[in-house]
Amino acid sequence: MKLLLIHTGGTIGMVPTPDGLAPQAGMVEAALEAMLPAGITLVRHIFDPLLDSADVGPSHWNIMLTVIRSHPDMPVIVTHGSDTMSFTGAALSQALAGEARRVVLCGSMKPLGQNADAEGNLALAIGTALAPGAGVFLAFAGKLLPAAGLVKHDSQAEDAFCSQPQPPLQPAQSRLFSDKRLAILSLSPGIDGVFLAAALDVLDGAVLRVFGSGTAMADQAVLAALAKAVSGGKPVRAVSQCEAGGLQPGAYAAGAGLWAAGVENGGAETPEAALIHLWLN
Repeated sequence: MKLLLIHTGGTIGMVPTPDGLAPQAGMVEAALEAMLPAGITLVRHIFDPLLDSADVGPSHWNIMLTVIRSHPDMPVIVTHGSDTMSFTGAALSQALAGEARRVVLCGSMKPLGQNADAEGNLALAIGTALAPGAGVFLAFAGKLLPAAGLVKHDSQAEDAFCSQPQPPLQPAQSRLFSDKRLAILSLSPGIDGVFLAAALDVLDGAVLRVFGSGTAMADQAVLAALAKAVSGGKPVRAVSQCEAGGLQPGAYAAGAGLWAAGVENGGAETPEAALIHLWLN
């Protein structure tokens, strides 16, 4: 049996440098190879250069997807930094929906060789990847989490992730990521409608983090900026600023202006999942 490793970089394969932790080639591959059960052959795709996950984006998701699809019969482990793990989890989950692949994301809060979480996370990823069934998961802190709704809720602790339940995934309109200019924007008390309009003017669409279960200020400049973007063909998809619970349009009159402007209801989607939805649909 063959197992595909896509090593992008991240803390799990880093070493100390004068400027802080940085990726080092060979660490992750060697550690994973040493942990593999007998009879498993490792097929490797190593990013060059290795990346801090802060640098991961749509072009890198396309590389991952192309490599995964070029090895259709293999389970996959993707080693990746934690900072944008939730974006990559949503990207692979939505782009691979309906393709019956088994993909396991893995990273760590401390590098290999520090008697911390890296080795355990890698061992969990191997066992998960070699198990039957389809899906995209994260192996982290002794837990197996659905990758579609990942949230990094702690910047320091080893148990850094949770996963919010997401709507059932349907095959996306696009199998790869385009050059759309998208961003996540957040409402905040006193936000300037001119600022929001300027941001939307240079984007092709946006995720808008709104208050609670779906409310926004009654500022006419803010609502006009949203309506202008939507009427101009730029999708604006709303999600809650709360980690859990999602949106309930109609629950509060303070949300009426959002929906009247044509803002899309992202429901229970995480901001990361909503952003990927805009990219692929």
